[in-house]
Amino acid sequence: MSIWRVLLAIFFPPLSIIDKGCGSVLIVLLLTICGWVPGVIAALVILNNPNS
Repeated sequence: MSIWRVLLAIFFPPLSIIDKGCGSVLIVLLLTICGWVPGVIAALVILNNPNS
């Protein structure tokens, strides 16, 4: 997880996980629309996942 991805996850969460798949992007987009903090948390969790 690079510092650029973390900064991108903080400022625009859906764009930071664009390479993780359509489902992840949609989930983070919906969470970001509902509230900025849940979107950031979801993006950071997805980026920090060691399995992908």
